[in-house]
Amino acid sequence: MDAIKLAKNIVRKEIKGVINNMSQEEKVRQSDTVCKKVFDLPEFQSSERISIYLSTDNEINTFPILAYLFKIGKQVFVPKYNGKNMMMVRLHSLEDFDNLPLTKWMIKQPNDNNREDALKTGGLDLIICPGVAFTRTGKRLGHGMGYYDKFMNNYYKCETVINKNPHLIGVCFNEQIKDDIPTSESDVTLDKVISEN
Repeated sequence: MDAIKLAKNIVRKEIKGVINNMSQEEKVRQSDTVCKKVFDLPEFQSSERISIYLSTDNEINTFPILAYLFKIGKQVFVPKYNGKNMMMVRLHSLEDFDNLPLTKWMIKQPNDNNREDALKTGGLDLIICPGVAFTRTGKRLGHGMGYYDKFMNNYYKCETVINKNPHLIGVCFNEQIKDDIPTSESDVTLDKVISEN
């Protein structure tokens, strides 16, 4: 297990260095292309309840996806972190998004406890996942906290959403695609990974 952990950290460090060296213009250009590709996915078009992460500067910018989801009337859910766990809670509008507070990691996140929890109200049709590195076959390396893997493993066991498995889509820069990445048994495989290339 320690060998896998070490191997994962080496990949994380390598990718972080590569992304830090990318220009802002290049990040914007790739983000725009990836967002358009997401809009064209049949899984995206047919889904009603969609979860999306709220991006940082070193990730594909998901704001255009968020804005488009509200524009076309989809139900939007975003991550809310609580200790070592994550839940997906409802976001109602762009104004709601603008009013979200920032965490210590400089990520916008709901901090109130009266939001609709996706797992209690019918699950999700599609989850757009962040990550540090991906393979074309759907392997994903996260930031090391295991939030998404834990969330999905809990999702599959949750009785309120039985037989409703969401499509899992990773979005990333070209530079985040690797031929292979180290994974553990608890790591969830994605259905698709979308990059510019």
